[in-house]
Amino acid sequence: MSDEPFFGLSSYHFLLAAIGMIIILARWLPRLVSNREPAAAPLMLIFGAALGLLAPDIQLLPDPREHPHPWELVSEIAVIVALFGSGMRIDDLQNWKTWRPTFRMLVIAMPLTIGSLALLGSGIAGMTIAGAILLGAVLAPTDPVLAADVQVGPPQEGKEHPVRFTLTTEAALNDGLAFPFVYLGLIVAAQGFAPSHWFVDWLALDVIYRIVVGTVMGWLGGKALGYVLFRIPKDAALAETGSGVIAIAGVFLCYGSTELAEGYGFIAVAMLGLTLRRVEHEHKFHRRLHDFSESVEHAATAGLLVALGSVMPLLFQDLAWSHVLMAVMLLLVIRPLSGWIALAGLGMNRADRAIIAVYGVRGIGSIYYLCYAGSHMEFMDEPSLWSLVALVILISTILHGFSVGWAMMQSSSES
Repeated sequence: MSDEPFFGLSSYHFLLAAIGMIIILARWLPRLVSNREPAAAPLMLIFGAALGLLAPDIQLLPDPREHPHPWELVSEIAVIVALFGSGMRIDDLQNWKTWRPTFRMLVIAMPLTIGSLALLGSGIAGMTIAGAILLGAVLAPTDPVLAADVQVGPPQEGKEHPVRFTLTTEAALNDGLAFPFVYLGLIVAAQGFAPSHWFVDWLALDVIYRIVVGTVMGWLGGKALGYVLFRIPKDAALAETGSGVIAIAGVFLCYGSTELAEGYGFIAVAMLGLTLRRVEHEHKFHRRLHDFSESVEHAATAGLLVALGSVMPLLFQDLAWSHVLMAVMLLLVIRPLSGWIALAGLGMNRADRAIIAVYGVRGIGSIYYLCYAGSHMEFMDEPSLWSLVALVILISTILHGFSVGWAMMQSSSES
């Protein structure tokens, strides 16, 4: 006869039950007071933190400072699927005037944000130059995963209002465009701040070559996948019978092949979605592809948010008042001011301009970049970086999550 108690407590099963309860509560509780969804993300973080405090020995994922690889893999999948979905959402590319705000946010607002954060990291938090550059690169891009509530709707739904269009396309493209600055931080950490030694190579390889390869590979992948889905064979096209899982297969194929070619996979999968959406653009299968990829994205995101919340008590052990100041400065001053400057002269009304400038939520993409850097090199500032990034994600999801519904109602394009 077994000596084990009949009701033995399995930490694994306890964890599964806790995760399920947290996600259900985070999705259900906001419905008691509102029919809007964004509050679910901050609640998952908060409930996850409660789990971490109550059961510190039971973790969904290990401490990312010591074991970044699992976090890198899960966040990578969530981001690339979200980027593909963002590309798929864009129905109309004909009016190039609608891209002007996006272009301004990418080439003006993002560099301003990176530079400002780097200066703050060096001046206030006392980070090394490499750590400060990495800080800017990690926190500058907006997140395609948590920003879905300010983006355009699914394929063929229409209603691509300028504010939502700009926030969607910015989130789809700026993750890949932040990667050169991540590499810059790694280069400075390895070789020191001596631009004469590495600037030309960095510009040629990490900026020009990788961006071009990512763009071309995404375009070719979208064209090829479109032919396979919709046109070959003509009498039994895969789009007529296939399931939406082909979207994930296409994302993995495009992302993996682009990375093998040393291009930016983040740019490639966003371009994949944009290009594929142009092939047989009225076909109902586009909606199925989008919906399946969105389900995978939501599942991965929910798990990551609960996991991040559960390790926040550990990450916040290194939290300092300088981190709090920098987080507030980023979300309330740097991002809004950079966006406001970038959108000057476009004739936008003040409400639309303010919403685009303010609503750049930070999230899963920042986790990936920090894990990527941490798995390639040890940084002196890594504990500070994790504390600050975790705090920014928490504050960002709370501020943006609880206010985005009201803010979008103020937009002229929603009225």
